Amino acid sequence: MLDRPAHIDDMDETPATFTGNRGLDLEEPLLFEIGRIDATGVDVDEPPPAQTRLGGLERKGAIGLPGLTEPETMRHYVRLSRKNYSIDAGLYPLGSCTMKHNPRLNEKVARFDGFADAHPLQPVSTVQGALELMQTLSHWLMTLTNMHAVALSPKAGAHGELCGLMAIKAAIAAAGESETRNVVLIPQSAHGTNPASAAFLGFSVRVVPAAPDGTVRAEAVKEVIGPDVAAIMLTNPNTCGLFERDIVEIARVVHEAGGYFYCDGANFNAIAGVLRPGDFGIDAMHINLHKTFSTPHGGGGPGAGPVVLSERLAPFAPVPFIRREGETLRLVEHAEGTQSFGRMTAFHGQMGMFVRALAYMLAHGADGVAQASKDAVLAANYLRASLRDVMSQPFGDRVCMHEVLFDDAWLKGTGVTTLDFAKAMIDEGYHPMTIYFPLVVHGAMLIEPTESESKASLDLFIATLRDLAKSAHEGDAQRFAQAPRLAPRRRVDETLAARKPVLRWSAA
Repeated sequence: MLDRPAHIDDMDETPATFTGNRGLDLEEPLLFEIGRIDATGVDVDEPPPAQTRLGGLERKGAIGLPGLTEPETMRHYVRLSRKNYSIDAGLYPLGSCTMKHNPRLNEKVARFDGFADAHPLQPVSTVQGALELMQTLSHWLMTLTNMHAVALSPKAGAHGELCGLMAIKAAIAAAGESETRNVVLIPQSAHGTNPASAAFLGFSVRVVPAAPDGTVRAEAVKEVIGPDVAAIMLTNPNTCGLFERDIVEIARVVHEAGGYFYCDGANFNAIAGVLRPGDFGIDAMHINLHKTFSTPHGGGGPGAGPVVLSERLAPFAPVPFIRREGETLRLVEHAEGTQSFGRMTAFHGQMGMFVRALAYMLAHGADGVAQASKDAVLAANYLRASLRDVMSQPFGDRVCMHEVLFDDAWLKGTGVTTLDFAKAMIDEGYHPMTIYFPLVVHGAMLIEPTESESKASLDLFIATLRDLAKSAHEGDAQRFAQAPRLAPRRRVDETLAARKPVLRWSAA
């Protein structure tokens, strides 16, 4: 007789089942638990003897992979996919991450022959259409930002930060100031990748304190500026979901000191089509295509973080870049003869993301891109206004941009923590918001609804959070302490999992 799986916990009042399944939410053990080492769904002939070229590094024993039939394999991965929350399943309120809908039109265009099948090592004469698309995308990125040049090759936001700082470092070297300009100013509320990117390139980091209202004041920059400053890295809108109102004055202060202004463009999706960052006085800014122009948000997969550059930094842009020669487009792949700081990646960047981003731009037009930004801001402020009487805001009832920030002050005395509240959201069918970031706010809860959600979707989300808040205020700590109760797995110790990950399965 089969025993009920030992790793299935009783869910309090939730009825236990023999299989561990709950309705159509099917339990699925690990591949190694259900597979059979001696079985496979594919017949493969025994290979003939061959001379090894691995120099003694060849495998000495059986590989030990479990075998499944084709139906078993299909069911295994389909069942796992049902446990994965996605933007296609529901609202994904992660603050700062911008989990928005990717229009299927973009996907269809990205699969056109000539784009999907292009190879980076094809002769340039055979991919003129792809280069034309890249140049068109570059044109609109520069138009939307009012910048002079763009580097398409960076693969993500942090990679884009590195690109912008490398251009700044090259410009400083060209001016003969490498020995004296070695400090990058970083606000307290910055994304963690900002100081990491600066330190990676050998810069020292100097912190700019945040004002009580969550922004950076020009006066604070003046207090830490000096001839040793290479650049400032400022996010606008910032990680608190607020617009940096002193940004033009900050740019002036940094430029007068001989430094450069790097704007973290992670939140460009709040102002695209409405404001042009180049008008603020910035010198470099990365653009996360998934956040602003709805390319897929990766999960570690193919991404794109183009970097726009001012006239001061344009000569130092990385290769490759596109140059028009008569009726032909050429990919300039070598830095020799230019001031380029060199190459950041093997090829030209992520073509699939370029196609999706341009498809989004052309489908929306200038007015549509601006409307998307306005709708994102409207949605965040709708949440702010609808929850401000039950959840506290660290910087007062101030109008936010595309995301709204709450703190844990309203939970004081309830016995419920920010983490508890987030875990209880899972039982209600929602992925939690970003918690404990930005670090300048204690018990932060950062919510970004994006422009993708309908009013009905937002209303249900608001009602859910209000109901959870009501339970917390009424002392129903049990609803939170044991959450999630209805997820495939109960609450796990994320800290332990991150510090001591178990990366190899072994039989109990």
